[in-house]
Amino acid sequence: MRIETHGQHVEVTAALRDYVETKLGRLQRHFDQPFDVRTQLSLDKPDHRAEATVNFAGRTLHADAAAIDMYAAIDLLTDKLDRLLMKHKEQQVDHHRGESLARSGEFG
Repeated sequence: MRIETHGQHVEVTAALRDYVETKLGRLQRHFDQPFDVRTQLSLDKPDHRAEATVNFAGRTLHADAAAIDMYAAIDLLTDKLDRLLMKHKEQQVDHHRGESLARSGEFG
């Protein structure tokens, strides 16, 4: 997984960059294939905004979050991306090959 972090009206310090990489690192557990995350941190007074775009296997997911400080915005963004990736992963399951009552013999 490759994470790019950019700032708009905000200086991206080493501490912020490490925090983003640590938090977004947990997204890697959803997929075995590599993917890219582009994160943008900005300041819309009085809120701090964090936006991210995830690119994988020809798909693009986008999420954004705003909070009173940057670390809280990054936490909210990570939670949103986690939910989006889980939802996407559930949609990719082949329902025709999944569990069914007829195949397991538990019907009727």
